[in-house]
Amino acid sequence: MSGNHYQVELEQQPIELYKLLKIADLVSGGGEAKMLISQGYVYLNDEVETQKRKKIYHGDIIAFNGDIIELICHQAPTEIVKTPKPRSAKPPENKPRKRHKPSGNKANTGNTNKRKDEAPTPTNGRRRTIKF
Repeated sequence: MSGNHYQVELEQQPIELYKLLKIADLVSGGGEAKMLISQGYVYLNDEVETQKRKKIYHGDIIAFNGDIIELICHQAPTEIVKTPKPRSAKPPENKPRKRHKPSGNKANTGNTNKRKDEAPTPTNGRRRTIKF
Protein backbone atom coordinates (compact mmCIF):
# COMPACT_ATOMS: atom_id res chain seq x y z
CA MET A 1 0.00 0.00 0.00
CA SER A 2 1.42 3.28 -1.09
CA GLY A 3 -0.73 5.68 0.97
CA ASN A 4 -0.63 8.58 -1.49
CA HIS A 5 -3.04 11.51 -1.32
CA TYR A 6 -4.18 12.87 -4.68
CA GLN A 7 -6.24 15.93 -5.48
CA VAL A 8 -8.02 15.67 -8.80
CA GLU A 9 -9.25 18.94 -10.28
CA LEU A 10 -12.06 18.80 -12.81
CA GLU A 11 -13.82 21.39 -14.91
CA GLN A 12 -17.25 19.75 -14.65
CA GLN A 13 -19.03 17.89 -11.94
CA PRO A 14 -20.46 15.39 -11.23
CA ILE A 15 -18.25 12.62 -12.53
CA GLU A 16 -18.98 8.91 -12.34
CA LEU A 17 -16.90 6.91 -9.87
CA TYR A 18 -15.37 4.48 -12.36
CA LYS A 19 -14.32 7.39 -14.61
CA LEU A 20 -12.60 9.09 -11.69
CA LEU A 21 -10.52 5.98 -11.01
CA LYS A 22 -9.48 5.99 -14.67
CA ILE A 23 -8.60 9.71 -14.63
CA ALA A 24 -6.53 9.30 -11.45
CA ASP A 25 -4.69 6.47 -13.26
CA LEU A 26 -5.33 3.99 -10.45
CA VAL A 27 -6.72 1.35 -12.83
CA SER A 28 -5.79 0.38 -16.36
CA GLY A 29 -9.31 0.64 -17.81
CA GLY A 30 -12.99 1.16 -17.22
CA GLY A 31 -13.76 -2.55 -17.07
CA GLU A 32 -11.23 -3.08 -14.31
CA ALA A 33 -12.59 -0.07 -12.41
CA LYS A 34 -16.16 -1.36 -12.62
CA MET A 35 -15.11 -4.81 -11.44
CA LEU A 36 -13.18 -3.45 -8.43
CA ILE A 37 -16.05 -1.15 -7.46
CA SER A 38 -18.64 -3.94 -7.64
CA GLN A 39 -16.43 -6.19 -5.49
CA GLY A 40 -16.27 -3.55 -2.74
CA TYR A 41 -12.64 -2.41 -2.98
CA VAL A 42 -13.53 1.28 -3.32
CA TYR A 43 -14.60 3.56 -0.46
CA LEU A 44 -16.51 6.82 -0.88
CA ASN A 45 -16.42 9.12 2.17
CA ASP A 46 -15.32 6.20 4.41
CA GLU A 47 -18.12 3.89 3.25
CA VAL A 48 -17.92 0.96 0.84
CA GLU A 49 -19.36 1.98 -2.52
CA THR A 50 -20.57 -0.64 -5.00
CA GLN A 51 -22.35 1.63 -7.49
CA LYS A 52 -20.13 1.87 -10.56
CA ARG A 53 -21.74 5.02 -11.89
CA LYS A 54 -22.11 6.78 -8.56
CA LYS A 55 -21.96 10.56 -9.06
CA ILE A 56 -18.97 12.13 -7.34
CA TYR A 57 -19.06 15.84 -6.38
CA HIS A 58 -16.63 18.47 -5.11
CA GLY A 59 -15.21 17.52 -1.73
CA ASP A 60 -15.91 13.78 -1.95
CA ILE A 61 -13.04 11.55 -0.82
CA ILE A 62 -12.39 8.21 -2.50
CA ALA A 63 -10.12 5.57 -0.97
CA PHE A 64 -8.77 2.73 -3.08
CA ASN A 65 -5.81 0.42 -2.52
CA GLY A 66 -4.35 2.71 0.16
CA ASP A 67 -4.55 5.78 -2.08
CA ILE A 68 -6.84 8.69 -1.25
CA ILE A 69 -8.38 10.84 -3.95
CA GLU A 70 -10.09 14.15 -3.25
CA LEU A 71 -12.21 15.72 -5.96
CA ILE A 72 -11.83 19.47 -6.43
CA CYS A 73 -14.06 21.37 -8.81
CA HIS A 74 -14.50 25.13 -9.04
CA GLN A 75 -17.68 24.97 -11.10
CA ALA A 76 -21.20 24.33 -9.82
CA PRO A 77 -22.71 20.91 -10.58
CA THR A 78 -24.23 20.63 -14.04
CA GLU A 79 -27.00 18.07 -14.10
CA ILE A 80 -28.97 17.48 -17.26
CA VAL A 81 -32.62 17.88 -16.38
CA LYS A 82 -35.21 16.68 -18.86
CA THR A 83 -38.17 18.99 -19.10
CA PRO A 84 -41.44 17.63 -20.43
CA LYS A 85 -42.58 19.05 -23.75
CA PRO A 86 -45.60 21.33 -23.51
CA ARG A 87 -48.67 19.63 -24.84
CA SER A 88 -50.88 21.43 -27.28
CA ALA A 89 -54.46 22.11 -26.26
CA LYS A 90 -55.75 20.34 -29.35
CA PRO A 91 -55.04 16.61 -29.80
CA PRO A 92 -53.66 15.64 -33.21
CA GLU A 93 -56.30 14.70 -35.74
CA ASN A 94 -56.41 11.18 -37.06
CA LYS A 95 -56.03 11.37 -40.80
CA PRO A 96 -57.91 8.77 -42.83
CA ARG A 97 -55.65 6.16 -44.28
CA LYS A 98 -55.48 5.65 -47.99
CA ARG A 99 -56.74 2.31 -49.15
CA HIS A 100 -55.07 0.34 -51.87
CA LYS A 101 -56.93 0.74 -55.12
CA PRO A 102 -56.45 -1.68 -57.98
CA SER A 103 -54.81 -0.22 -61.04
CA GLY A 104 -57.00 0.82 -63.99
CA ASN A 105 -56.14 -2.11 -66.26
CA LYS A 106 -57.06 -4.75 -63.68
CA ALA A 107 -60.41 -3.47 -62.54
CA ASN A 108 -62.69 -5.85 -60.68
CA THR A 109 -64.98 -7.18 -63.41
CA GLY A 110 -66.37 -10.15 -61.56
CA ASN A 111 -65.55 -13.73 -62.44
CA THR A 112 -62.60 -13.62 -64.83
CA ASN A 113 -62.59 -17.38 -65.51
CA LYS A 114 -65.59 -17.21 -67.85
CA ARG A 115 -65.07 -17.21 -71.54
CA LYS A 116 -66.14 -14.06 -73.29
CA ASP A 117 -68.28 -15.78 -75.87
CA GLU A 118 -70.26 -17.89 -73.38
CA ALA A 119 -73.30 -16.49 -71.70
CA PRO A 120 -73.81 -17.29 -68.07
CA THR A 121 -76.01 -20.34 -67.63
CA PRO A 122 -78.43 -20.76 -64.78
CA THR A 123 -77.41 -23.48 -62.35
CA ASN A 124 -80.76 -24.27 -60.77
CA GLY A 125 -78.91 -25.19 -57.59
CA ARG A 126 -76.89 -27.93 -59.29
CA ARG A 127 -73.31 -28.17 -60.25
CA ARG A 128 -72.30 -27.27 -63.75
CA THR A 129 -70.50 -29.59 -66.03
CA ILE A 130 -66.94 -28.81 -66.82
CA LYS A 131 -66.15 -28.10 -70.47
CA PHE A 132 -62.69 -28.46 -71.92
